Amino acid sequence: MTPQWRAMHESDLAAVLHAAGTAHPGLPESEAVFAERLSLFPRGCLVLANGAAVEGYAVSHPIRRFCPPALDTLLGDLPGDADDYYIHDLVVSPQRRGGGHAAAGVHRLLDVASAYETASLVSVYGTARFWARFGFAPAVRDMRDKLRPYGADAVYMLRRNRA
Repeated sequence: MTPQWRAMHESDLAAVLHAAGTAHPGLPESEAVFAERLSLFPRGCLVLANGAAVEGYAVSHPIRRFCPPALDTLLGDLPGDADDYYIHDLVVSPQRRGGGHAAAGVHRLLDVASAYETASLVSVYGTARFWARFGFAPAVRDMRDKLRPYGADAVYMLRRNRA
């Protein structure tokens, strides 16, 4: 069976948390964070499903530009004046990498992001080249303080969705 991206459901959260812990052992986030993002902006939460198995996930939502939320922090609400679409996380399980699944997930997120002037993310683990394929570039603004918890190689990246 070929995995497909679909909307995330509450019943997926345990599998998403497991995938997050495997992909980001040094960047832990609680199940409450994932549950809140799903509740606040379900259109931005996807899973890569292979039958009943979850083999990846994506979490994204609107923010104010240059104001990404801190790791493992509840938002409470989304900003009414959001002008940026933040890709919080995109994970594809190791056994599914190289099959175009990450790119397909990014395109799904960018469809939603098109309603905002920009899209942004924090690139970790040397993935900036991957994100550059989709038009993301390192932001000019100094974000060192916000990025410190993500590790020394973290890069805040921005993409213009509209001119």
